[in-house]
Amino acid sequence: MLDFSKNYFELFGLPVDFIVDGDALAERYRELQRVIHPDRYANASEQERRLSMQGASRINEAFETLKDPITRGSYLLTLHGIQMDAQKETTQDMAFLMEQMELREELETIREQADPYVAIQALGARIGRQLKSLVGQMALQFETPTPDQLEEARETLRKMRFLQKLRDEIEATEAALEDELI
Repeated sequence: MLDFSKNYFELFGLPVDFIVDGDALAERYRELQRVIHPDRYANASEQERRLSMQGASRINEAFETLKDPITRGSYLLTLHGIQMDAQKETTQDMAFLMEQMELREELETIREQADPYVAIQALGARIGRQLKSLVGQMALQFETPTPDQLEEARETLRKMRFLQKLRDEIEATEAALEDELI
């Protein structure tokens, strides 16, 4: 059965690092699911079925955590003893916060653009580039996780959450624009 004492990286046989081989992660996920899937334990004892369900749940949770750079970064910070409260923590970088306000204002006026689809695609691409840049920064910060580097990773994660929320709002606005055409 599954060793519940292992962290998510160990569970998938991956090095504890911010950079994760997505193909290896997906392949290992499928392997683990084949072994632990509850359907394989349909005729087993109640305890074995329960452990199979718990194992499948843990595998799913680990996979979802490791495949996303934001949740992976947060998990890595936790492994280093840093707990974050996503609801209460915010960046103190005033330039970044001002930029976020400007980007939100741009999103709010997107419908007024001559071609809102082109404008929203361009805005989404800019946010994507910013997120990619922050992912690169975080990878470097976890290479040598000193206390200072971990604090920088924490700040990077705060910014990534802002941008991800904005990306979600962009996608919702884009979907609304598409619905208006129908």
